[in-house]
Amino acid sequence: MLGNQLWYIYQLILSHHYSVWPPLSINNNNPAAFQIKNPLSFREEDGIARLVISEAGRIIYANTHFKDLAQLTNTPKQEKANKLIRFEKNVTINEITSGVYTIFLREDTIPLKFHFDWVEMIDKGRYLIASEITEVQPSLTQEDREFFAEKIMQAPLTIPSNDADYESEKELITALGSLKEQGDLRNFLNMSNEVMIVANEDGNLVRVNKAFHRLFGYKNNAFTKLNFMDLFDNSERASVRNYLQNLTVHEDNSVIGIIDFEASAISQGNTNYWTEWRLQHRAGYIYCVGRDLTAAKSHEEELSKREHQLMEAELIGRMGHWRWVIGQDGIDWSDQIFRIFGVDPEGFTPSIDSLNQMVHRRDVGRVIQAFQRAIIEQNDYDMEFRIVRPGGDIRYIRCEGRCEKDADGDVIALYGVMQDMTERMLYERELKEAKDAAERAYAAKSQFLANMSHELRTPLNAIIGFSEMMQRQLLGPIGTEKYLDYIAGIRESGEHLLDLISDILDMSKIEAGKYELDLESVNITKTMKLAVHMMEGRALESGIKIITDDLKNENLNIIADRRAFMQIILNLLSNAVKFSNEGGKIYLECHERPEFISIKVRDEGVGIPANKLQCIMRPFEQASSSYSRDHEGSGLGLAITKELVEMHEGTLLIDSKIGDGTTVTVRIPYQQQ
Repeated sequence: MLGNQLWYIYQLILSHHYSVWPPLSINNNNPAAFQIKNPLSFREEDGIARLVISEAGRIIYANTHFKDLAQLTNTPKQEKANKLIRFEKNVTINEITSGVYTIFLREDTIPLKFHFDWVEMIDKGRYLIASEITEVQPSLTQEDREFFAEKIMQAPLTIPSNDADYESEKELITALGSLKEQGDLRNFLNMSNEVMIVANEDGNLVRVNKAFHRLFGYKNNAFTKLNFMDLFDNSERASVRNYLQNLTVHEDNSVIGIIDFEASAISQGNTNYWTEWRLQHRAGYIYCVGRDLTAAKSHEEELSKREHQLMEAELIGRMGHWRWVIGQDGIDWSDQIFRIFGVDPEGFTPSIDSLNQMVHRRDVGRVIQAFQRAIIEQNDYDMEFRIVRPGGDIRYIRCEGRCEKDADGDVIALYGVMQDMTERMLYERELKEAKDAAERAYAAKSQFLANMSHELRTPLNAIIGFSEMMQRQLLGPIGTEKYLDYIAGIRESGEHLLDLISDILDMSKIEAGKYELDLESVNITKTMKLAVHMMEGRALESGIKIITDDLKNENLNIIADRRAFMQIILNLLSNAVKFSNEGGKIYLECHERPEFISIKVRDEGVGIPANKLQCIMRPFEQASSSYSRDHEGSGLGLAITKELVEMHEGTLLIDSKIGDGTTVTVRIPYQQQ
C-alpha cells in the first residue's frame, strides 16, 4: 500500500490549521460587492454591515455595523440566523445562491438590501457572507475577493465578536497563517506523483492535484462535474461503491476511518490503469490518495509468468536450483529438487547434513571435496554423484554451480542447479550397449562379406568361363541343340549373381566408409560413350535405342573417380533399359553449367509412382513388388548411384510419371573440395 512517508505527509496536510489546497471556491457572479481599503480590517473600517452564517444556519460572526443595524448589544454566537433574519420570499439559508436579497431584521418591517456570497473551505464547510448594499458600492476585484475569502475562512470557527480580541493587525496575520507558506505547501503537493482528491460525502470531486490531471486527462475544472465513481471501470464500480459506503457508515467521531483497496481506473481517453487507493472520511469530506500500479502490475505479472515458465522448464528438464550460504547449515532449493530427492517439503529440511545423508556413501567424499575446492579456488564446478532416496532407489545427479562473491572478492555462497540424470544415464548405457552390439554385428558382417566375396567370386567366374567355352563349342560340337540353350541360361544366371554380389560388396564398403575415391581428370564424353557401347548389346536385345545426340564436346573433363563415374552412368542406363518398354528410346544428355556438369538419363518406360520416389533410393528397395518380379535386380543400383554421386559432392534428382517414363538428373561439380 502507500508508503509511510506519503502517509505522513497526508496526515500533516489534514492536521494543518490553514488551507493547503488550491484557492477557495468563490462565486464570481457578484454584481455589487463591498469596498475595503485593507482586507485585514474590513470588519470595521468600511462602514458596511457584515454577517457570517455557517452552512448549518448559525451566526458565527457579526461586525459592529451589523449589530448597530440589528440593535444588538452582543454577537449572537452560534444562534440560528432565522431567529434574527427573515427573507422576503421565505427562502431558507440552503436555498440561497450568491446574489442580492431583501431581508427583514426581527420585527422590523423596513426592507434591507444585502448581498450574499458563498465561500467554501476544506475541513470547515461552506459559509455565507452577507454584506449590506449602500448607495456607493464600488466593485471588489477578484483578487481582493479571494484574499478576503481565504482570510475569513482561515479564522477559527468561533470568530471573535470585535477587533478588541486582536491587539493588532500583526496578530491577526500570525493567527491566520502565511499565504506564502500555503502556496509553498500547495506546490509541494502538486509535485507529488500520487493522485490526491478531496470529495464530499456524496463522492463529488471538490479538489484535485496536478497528478490527477496527468493520470486521468481532465483539463482545468472539468473534474468538478465528476463523481469518484466515474474514475473507475464499470466492472469495478460496485466494489468501489461498497468501499465508500463502509467508509461513511463505520466512521466514529473518535476514530478516523481508513480504507485501502485496488481497482481498475479509466481515464478520459478510455485508457485503463490499475490503481491502489487509501480513503479517509473526515469532517464531511472524503480524502483520497491514489497511485498508478499499471507498470508495477505488468512487471509483477511478467515476473510471475517467468517464474511459472522457470518451474515448468525445471519440471521438464528434471532440474532444480539451489543456494548455500557458506557457514550456514541450511540450503535453499526449489520445489523440483524435493521431487528429485523424493522427499516431502513439509517434513524435510534441506541442509548440508541432510544432503550428505542422502548422497551415496561412495560419493560423499567427492561431493565435499568439490564444494571445498570451489570455495578455495573460486571456480565454477560441474560434478556427478548418486543419491539414495528414502525408498532405496538410486538416482544419478548432475550438479553445476558457481561462486557468489562479495565486494572484496571473497566467496560468500555457492549456487547452482541439480539435474536428475538417471533416465539419461540409463538411456546412454543402453545406447552404448546397442552401439557396441551393432559394431560387433557390423564387423561380423564385413568379415562375412569379405570371405564370401572370395568364396563366391571364384566358383562363379569358373561357371561363367566354362559356360562361355561350351557356348562357343571350343572343344567340339554339342550333340543336342537344346543343351546350348541351357548353357546360355547358366552363363546369364552366373553373370547376374556376380552382379548382385558386386553390388552388395560395393554398398557394404560405402556404408563402412571404406569406399575411397581415386580422383583424377576424367573425359566425360568418352566415358559416357564407352558406357553406352557397353550397354548397347543389352538394349538391342530388348529393341531399345540409346540416343546420344547431345554428346558433342569431346574435350569436356571433370575431376572424379573414373571407376565410380563409369558405374554411375552404367547404373542409370541399366535401370533405364530394365524399365523401358520394347521399342522404346533412352536419351543420354550432358549439359555444361557454370559450377557443375549436368547429366540426364531419360526413358519412355513404365514410370515410378510419386510415393515411391524416395524409397527407391534406399538399399534393397524397388518401386513395387510387381517391378521386382518383372525386372530382376538387387534393389541397390540407385542407392549405390546416389551414394557415389554424393561422395563427389553432387546431387541426384528423379522426376517420373506413371506411363510417361523417368528422368534422372545428376549434378557433379567440376572440382571437389
